Amino acid sequence: MSRQLDNVDRGVLHHLQLDARNTTAQEIAETIGVSPSTVRNRIEQLEEDSVIMGYHPEIDYEAANLPLRVLFVCTVPATERASYVERMLDIQGVVDVREMLTGRRNIHVEVVGTSTEDITRITDTLHELGTTVESSEIMRQRRMQPFDHYHFQEWDVDE
Repeated sequence: MSRQLDNVDRGVLHHLQLDARNTTAQEIAETIGVSPSTVRNRIEQLEEDSVIMGYHPEIDYEAANLPLRVLFVCTVPATERASYVERMLDIQGVVDVREMLTGRRNIHVEVVGTSTEDITRITDTLHELGTTVESSEIMRQRRMQPFDHYHFQEWDVDE
């Protein structure tokens, strides 16, 4: 169920996206003009409402001795996407599965490994599941940024 966000919620989300681990409620509060307890309460409510679904580390797989990072673009039967996703997540080396709305190329699977043998094993397992691998690309780097719509809002909490 979706929830209407006000400027306080948007400010909290923006700051958490920038650096959730190293940003305190006090720092967020000072920036958006509310009390730290308001920030803590909003974070708790955003988590309860599943707007915030978790906090995850960003891992440098190469530094973690997993130098191969491959993105598989796959096709599975549209009506069975969810069950395929669950089975794909069980494959050792799969780190991210994205379900698309399109009929073809409707699953993107990101995998990591130490060798071509790892990638071959994962590819074979995807095929055994009945997945059609449309393409595979070695990923060099992935960059993400916070949704910047929040950044451009003035922190006017008097909506």
